[in-house]
Order: sequence, then C-alpha cells, then structure tokens
Amino acid sequence: MKRQERTLRIIAGQWRGRKLRFPEGEIRPTADRVRETLFNWLRTRIQGARCLDLYAGSGALGLEALSRGAGSVVFVEQQRAVANALQALLQQWGAVGAQVHCLQARDYLSRPPGAGRFDVVFLDPPFAAGSSGELLAALSALAGGWLAPRATLYVEHSKSDASLWSELQWRELRAGTAGEVRYHLLEAAES
Repeated sequence: MKRQERTLRIIAGQWRGRKLRFPEGEIRPTADRVRETLFNWLRTRIQGARCLDLYAGSGALGLEALSRGAGSVVFVEQQRAVANALQALLQQWGAVGAQVHCLQARDYLSRPPGAGRFDVVFLDPPFAAGSSGELLAALSALAGGWLAPRATLYVEHSKSDASLWSELQWRELRAGTAGEVRYHLLEAAES
C-alpha cells in the first residue's frame, strides 16, 4: 500500500474527522462506507457497550465504537508493531476504557472469559487461507461465556468464502457486500 492509503478517518462521534495512520503489516481495514453502514446498524446498541475488536489491525472498528460512545473496547492484535502503534494512538487521543492485547485471537479466547461479557464483538480476520476455520473457531469460543445476553457480532469475510455460513449457529440480522467483502451483523441463535 502507498503511504497515503495507510490512513483512515473516524466517521462520527467525539473523534469525527480525526485521521489515523497505521503501520505496515497484513492489515486490511474495513472501508469507510462499510463502517458507516455497520455503525448505522449498531446505532441503538453501541452507547455504553462493552466491545471486543478481536482482529484489531488498524483498530478502525474499535476506535469508531469508542468515538460513538462505547463504554469500553478490548483490542486484540497479534502483530507487535501494530499493537504498539494502536496503544500509542489510544494514549495520544486520551481514550478511556480501552485495552490492547498483543495476542492471537485463539490465545485470547483460550483464557477464561471473566466476569464482564461483551455486548458487541467485531470479527474481521485476515482473508488468508484458513481464515474461515479460524473464524468458526472464534465464534464457537465466544459462545462459551464471552457474550452478554443479546450480544451482537459483526463478521467480515471474503465474498469467495461462502461455505462459512452453512455452519454458523447465529441469527443474521443484516448483511451487505462491498467489492470482494461480505459483512454480517449476527446475534446468537435461540437454542
């Protein structure tokens, strides 16, 4: 990517219009148009929500959530340089209620979930080979006590990875397509 392409802007909320640069790495940020659609869908659910940005990358989804009034966001990012840059940005912006963990998603989810459950979870893993299996494993792990009642999950995946959806035990609330990306807003299916 060119240097100017490694810049994102926050769309709405307290940090509206702020730009962030993210470091080199395997990062595919959620496009502005898709983020705007997602947060329009989440409009009534984001205020005060406890959020998890499981494959944080640039941090755009979690930052947008904080900007729009989320109570807290846990960012999980496996690349050390990217996690450090995100931590520095959060400090620079004076973000309250944010934590950054430099771990792989599966390692983070292998821990006990703790007392606080997540209201909103963002799942936007790399589109590399095998990511659908990783995504299914993350969804399965999240169902094991990580989620608050009526939790909402945002999932983004490659449009070519259609096989993923036949295996999910989640109710789809909304869905969309942008270029080669499919995105879904889900909640746990009734058992």
